[in-house]
Amino acid sequence: MLPLKEKDKPIIQKLLSSGCCARCILRFCCVSVQAAYRQLQQVGLGKCYSYLQLIFKFWFLLVPHSCWLHVKKEKGLVLDKDDVVQVKEAFKWIMQGQVAKELGGVAVFSKSMFEVGVEFTHPDTDADCHFLFFVQSVFTRMAVVKALEKISDAKFLKHYPCPPTQPTSSCCPPGVQCLHVSVFVAGRYNKFCRSLPQTPWVIDGERRMESSVEELIAAPVLSAFRADGFNFSSSGREDVDVRTLGNGRPFAMELLNPHKSRLNRVEMKQLQETINKSSDKIRVRDLQIVTREAMSRMKEGEEEKTKSYTALVWTQKPIQREDITFIDDIKDLTLDQKTPLRVLHRRALAVRQRVIHSMNARFVDSHHFYLGLKTQAGTYIKEFVHGDFGRTKPNLCQLLNTDTDILELDVESVDVDWPPAIPE
Repeated sequence: MLPLKEKDKPIIQKLLSSGCCARCILRFCCVSVQAAYRQLQQVGLGKCYSYLQLIFKFWFLLVPHSCWLHVKKEKGLVLDKDDVVQVKEAFKWIMQGQVAKELGGVAVFSKSMFEVGVEFTHPDTDADCHFLFFVQSVFTRMAVVKALEKISDAKFLKHYPCPPTQPTSSCCPPGVQCLHVSVFVAGRYNKFCRSLPQTPWVIDGERRMESSVEELIAAPVLSAFRADGFNFSSSGREDVDVRTLGNGRPFAMELLNPHKSRLNRVEMKQLQETINKSSDKIRVRDLQIVTREAMSRMKEGEEEKTKSYTALVWTQKPIQREDITFIDDIKDLTLDQKTPLRVLHRRALAVRQRVIHSMNARFVDSHHFYLGLKTQAGTYIKEFVHGDFGRTKPNLCQLLNTDTDILELDVESVDVDWPPAIPE
């Protein structure tokens, strides 16, 4: 018995009279009982196409929209578009049982990490969404979704039939692609070399450094998971001449189409050791597999998180130990930083306010001291020290009343509590 109610009669009658298939009638009656879709063995070539034909090109967006507008015409009927069962959901419910049957009873999960992509084309309807060009100039799935949100009912009905016309030909599947969904690996890295960029350094097509943090980590990981490629991201980045010490900087890798999707705890530990033995320039810790959702934790609070640094500072005028003691008392110093000259070629000109929460100074000799800083993320430390021709105010030159420059810089900590620490 199909789970339909008395209130559904107007919708059923309206869609049946338009030649709509039984499964789409269930969708517009907001039936979410999966078994009901599988019970309907007779699938006709109606207004919403057969179950395979629901998903090709942009028709699975245009046809349901037209059907919904058609149903809206029914007097006294209140139907919110968000209440209608989505085509992709109905398709999954229908296909799961049939695929499982073809595979000899193997369980099929809609959220499986293994995906089979089937491409469909339908030449007769290739031009159907061209009328949306004046709303959205790029034709991707999301572009069409946005265009349908923007276009008025009147404009849509002017260019597209309602109810949609009966199709006279079937779509065809020109290709099938099997792939594994991405696996995400996260950890923290230390960088001990002052001539190693975070990512490959290429200028005007010419490579400037022989390797990078990204490549040193990625090579063993790609090999272990047998992935086709990767995307690397991190919580901020350090300059090529800056070391990253302490607990390191959080990073994550999206592994594309990995042929191996899982490593157990022992295997992950071995992979971490392989990376660490491959180079003395970097070291990783807390290496683990994470979810796509957990990736957002790394980027959360970009403005709120703090970082700690140690800088070796040179002063033009000779200094004594007591000349720098006042630095220890400075708290929550607000800086106005214009985009530094060294990054102006890739960053928009702007004035950004950043806060140095605390500082401490350690005397070395009459022209050198170590400066420790705890700052808001995004603070340009080098520019604070040398002033960047007055583009950062206040700066250390003003505070000490002498020209100063930075000789060495280390990141001591990146205060993001992610990924979870793994005991050594």
